[in-house]
Parts: sequence; C-alpha cells; structure tokens
Amino acid sequence: MAAVLGAVVVLGSGCEGPAPKAGAVGAGAGVTASPPASAAAMPSFVGQKFADAEAAVKKLVSKPVEARSAYSDVPLASDHAGWAVCFQTPAAGAPVERASTVELSLVAPGRPCPDKAGAVLAPSKAPAASATPAVPKPKTSPPTDGGSTGGDAGGSGAGSSAYYKTCADAKAAGAAPMRRGQPGYRSALDKDQDGIACDK
Repeated sequence: MAAVLGAVVVLGSGCEGPAPKAGAVGAGAGVTASPPASAAAMPSFVGQKFADAEAAVKKLVSKPVEARSAYSDVPLASDHAGWAVCFQTPAAGAPVERASTVELSLVAPGRPCPDKAGAVLAPSKAPAASATPAVPKPKTSPPTDGGSTGGDAGGSGAGSSAYYKTCADAKAAGAAPMRRGQPGYRSALDKDQDGIACDK
C-alpha cells in the first residue's frame, strides 16, 4: 500500500514539472509574433473627391491636408469637398510618416485635369484684341461732294484738299464765294443750291 502511494506522488510531481515550460514557450511566442513598426505607403488619390482623400490622409499623417487648385488662374473654392484630385505629393507608393505634409491639387466637378499642376485654363485673349487696333477717324476731312477737279477761276489755290467747315471759315480765308468745281465748294455750304457757296 505504501508503495502504491509513493508511485502516485512521483507521478504527480512529474506532471507539475512541464507546466512552467509550456508557459515560458507561450510567452516567447507572443513576443516574436508582434510585427516591427514601419512607415505607411502613400495611397493613390487621383480621381477621388477631396473629402474622401482628406479622410484617408488624416489616418496617416497628423498635419492638415494642403489643398490647392490644379489651374493657376482658377481660384480654389471655399467649399471644395466635391472637387476631384488631379495631382498629389507625395506620390502614390511613397513612404509617409505622421509628420509628413500631403498636398493635393484639385479641379472643380466636370472639369478635366491639366497636363501639369499650375497650368492655365483660359489663355489671355489680349494678343487677339491688339491685332486690330482702333484707328481714330480724322476730325476734318474733305467731303465727297466738295472736291475740285478744275477750278482755276477765282480759286484759293489750295487745290482739291481745300475744306471749310463753315462759310465764316471760307470768308476768313478769302475763298468765299465758291462756285461748284472750285476748291472748298461743297453742297452743305450752298444753302440755296444755286451752285455758289457762301455767297450771302
């Protein structure tokens, strides 16, 4: 009977021995299972709405997202949540840390992305406008009905370029009266249309 009790005690003590070993192995396995910390990779946000891209970026970095218009001549709207991403910095796949700065270039809904960030959407039309400059009209020019083609009798000697705005001007120049065909004659100065201008 004593021999049987001794065998039971020996077996019980043998069962207690391996228990600490199993615990130690389990603890060691738990330490090696945790992966080392590493920088995240920048996702691709091109084509996404700014609101969705911003939400994803906030999970990666601590700084606010810097948004700007993809066109240099198009201002960024105050509410640009629905604008689409055309360009991003850092590029997709680049490592991103918590302190990294993320920039997104955007375009308004329905507008295509430019070939490069900062491009001009509407080129200036100034050159086309300057191609046809306005030419001021001369203040005084000989009328079509007052030229002279052969006035040598009592003419003023000024030729067909003689022009008088009023009869007072013609009289002051010593050219009045003027007959039809003489320099300076025009129907506007011939009130009674008798072929003699400034005769009264």
